[in-house]
Amino acid sequence: MTRVITIEREYGSGAGAIARHLANQLGWTLWDREISEEIARRLKCHVDKVEEREERLDPTYYRLMKAFMRGSFEESFGGKGVELLDAESLSKLFERVITEVADRGNCVIVGRAAPWFLRNRTDALHFFLYAPYQDKLNRVTGMGKSSKEAEDLVASVDAERAAFVKKYYGKQWPTRELYHAMLNTALGTDNVIKLILTEMGLVERRSAMSA
Repeated sequence: MTRVITIEREYGSGAGAIARHLANQLGWTLWDREISEEIARRLKCHVDKVEEREERLDPTYYRLMKAFMRGSFEESFGGKGVELLDAESLSKLFERVITEVADRGNCVIVGRAAPWFLRNRTDALHFFLYAPYQDKLNRVTGMGKSSKEAEDLVASVDAERAAFVKKYYGKQWPTRELYHAMLNTALGTDNVIKLILTEMGLVERRSAMSA
């Protein structure tokens, strides 16, 4: 029985909105920005600080620790200091939160290496959503960015994600063998959701037949 769906995505693909609609349709909990908020709560910082630095390489993470952890996190590490809070430690915190979320079940999780963290779970389905370049630019400019800003973001965000996954997990991004399907969001939100639910049904029927 499927209890978890993860959505990895290209920046500007519209995956966040699709994940929200999917979660609503299933009556499940959406974990997207909510993961950032949970990380921020545990680190006792503002969520914007987490979002600015998610899926990015050192030394950004290390500067993050020096900038906003000092004086707030030493106690929970037994006074050992912020030196323990390097990029590897933060990635482990993401894994811990995502694993806890998945254990609760009935959830849709967006990004944050969730397909990798949950790769061995038999109750999880993993999808990668992508989109044509112009579609991505249109979405980002529709959020109020200039054409130049949109071009820079589309070019840089996924490159940073790929570099992050390569360094901390030793994998290429996207790691195709992790996903049950890779879907083009140019098909439209409703059709992408239908395909996800169809795959979910196929997997569950196959599992029932082999039980």
